[in-house]
Amino acid sequence: MARDRGTSDEYTRPIRRILIGIMVVLLLAIFLLWRIDSPRVERFRAQLVDRVVPSFDWALVPVAKLSDMVENFQSYNRIYEQNQELRRELQQMKAWKEAALQLEQENAKLLDLNNVRLDARLSYVTGVVLADSGSPFRQSVILNIGTRDGLVDGWAAMDGLGLVGRISGVGEQTARVILLTDSNSRIPVTIQPSGQTALLSGNNTGAPFLEFLENPGLVRPSDRVVSSGDGGVFPAGLLIGHVVMVDRRLRVRLAADYGRLEFLRVLRSNTSEKISTSGALIAPVVTTEGAGDD
Repeated sequence: MARDRGTSDEYTRPIRRILIGIMVVLLLAIFLLWRIDSPRVERFRAQLVDRVVPSFDWALVPVAKLSDMVENFQSYNRIYEQNQELRRELQQMKAWKEAALQLEQENAKLLDLNNVRLDARLSYVTGVVLADSGSPFRQSVILNIGTRDGLVDGWAAMDGLGLVGRISGVGEQTARVILLTDSNSRIPVTIQPSGQTALLSGNNTGAPFLEFLENPGLVRPSDRVVSSGDGGVFPAGLLIGHVVMVDRRLRVRLAADYGRLEFLRVLRSNTSEKISTSGALIAPVVTTEGAGDD
């Protein structure tokens, strides 16, 4: 086996050398042919190209395909970059859309406040709701207005739809509003059109009770409930809600949207007479004419 392999190598090596020499000579001849600057040689080169190049179209097909693939890849790369840019712009547009929706909601709230019809004698100050109590036993919110804005305890607070509550606790820059749903809230109301008076009692739910009705038979569901103005607690005629019947008991479905309290309008009421001493509650003694003679 070793002798056969050596014999084959002895024949293939000379043939390989001859082929390499012929290829080198051919390449040198082509190089020299292309380097000669002569009209005859130029015509010969042109004829040689005309005969050889058309027959090599099949060899140029892979080159053309490869060129098309490179061009398509570059085009795809550009499309990918444009797609990424569009994605970034879409994300920015979504953020702008969210900001626009928030501004639209705030604008709608402010427009609702402007549409509230109030007594021309009443003035008001508008504040932003900062936070709520977050307690199931106390229903209240905090406003960003206080004594610097002239707020006083007891003033009524409304949103764009109806009465929300009253001021209870005023600081320099903030104030607390106890909502009508708070269990400590008690306000006198009037039910229209029957004219029945009652007391609206908060129960920490969205439907406070109607208590101390004079004649419950005259009250019907969907009747309008407004503040009565009795006792000087609130101005009269402020919308509170409508009567509903829940578990065979009369309640009030509040008009204010307690789930989206963002802005509140605090009504400046006329300051009522303050009683500083218990003696001011006692009327002066009126004496008769004959009492002085005795």
